[in-house]
Amino acid sequence: GERAYDIYSRLLKDRIIMLSGEVNDQMANSVIAQLLFLDAQDFEKDIYLFINSPGGVITSGKAMLDTINFIKSDVQTIAIGMAASMASVLLAGGTKGKRFA
Repeated sequence: GERAYDIYSRLLKDRIIMLSGEVNDQMANSVIAQLLFLDAQDFEKDIYLFINSPGGVITSGKAMLDTINFIKSDVQTIAIGMAASMASVLLAGGTKGKRFA
């Protein structure tokens, strides 16, 4: 039989996290949970954070940035569409040499 996949679950299997829309507490909690999960799974593999966001709440963005810096995995940040305001800070927060815009 055929299995129905939630597309975001499928992307997570490939260590891809989508950060799209306005940065807020709900988004931050989701992204932080995914970062921690992937880091615990295998910290030697890169995590890919795709960003398409106009920015938003600074404290929410800072929480994600703190997590990126806390985990052992390298985080590649990739801007698709827009990365403005707090989202541009997150883009710059990726691992050195692994930031793409």
